[in-house]
Amino acid sequence: MVFKRRDKRSYVKIARDFVYPKGGFRRAVQYVLHRMRRLPDQPHRIARGVFAGTFVNFPPLYGVQMLSAAGLAWLLRGNILAALLATFLSNPLTTPFIAMGSIKLGHWMLGMDVKLTFEFVVAAFAEAGVQLWYNFCAMFTGDVAHWDKLIDFFWFLFWPYTIGSIIPGILFSFLTYYLTIPAVHAYQKLRASKSKERAEKRSALRARLNAVRLGSKSATSGDDDSPGAP
Repeated sequence: MVFKRRDKRSYVKIARDFVYPKGGFRRAVQYVLHRMRRLPDQPHRIARGVFAGTFVNFPPLYGVQMLSAAGLAWLLRGNILAALLATFLSNPLTTPFIAMGSIKLGHWMLGMDVKLTFEFVVAAFAEAGVQLWYNFCAMFTGDVAHWDKLIDFFWFLFWPYTIGSIIPGILFSFLTYYLTIPAVHAYQKLRASKSKERAEKRSALRARLNAVRLGSKSATSGDDDSPGAP
């Protein structure tokens, strides 16, 4: 097949690349920013897409993050591809900080006095995931479903996480929005200038080639019209 990989990646390598992309996060971020700048759209539409993609990085929308970014970008009449690219700002390195900051802010906004540690949050997510899977399997095995861990997870983590993510999500989204417009505008202007310069060089080169060809034809025509020897 034309698009088939020559070296098939193992599941371990796929998981490793998901956690730590090939070439490092710096190269991945540079690639995303480069792709955003080269999008063929108006700067304000690209900025709206970046706004949408940045915002969905904050709420706990795991599994539907890209779909949410595309839907929000469509509502804002922004560039959907820019929104999808902006979701990569949320990665295994940034997500723990976003989650902890949002949960703590949500607890403060809701007046909850709960001692939070990173280990406690990770354990709560793991217990909720295990119980959710157990309840799903219980539909087919006849076992009794349990909801205590999921209820505690919703009220003490998921709900505060959702509430606390709104303010920083909006702030960072507006920040990226106002940074994207001049950056894309300057890049598109520079690219248009370079394209115009290349077009002018090609036109000048064609003009010189045409001049050389006309000169060669004139010289050949002059030789043919000269009187022959007696």
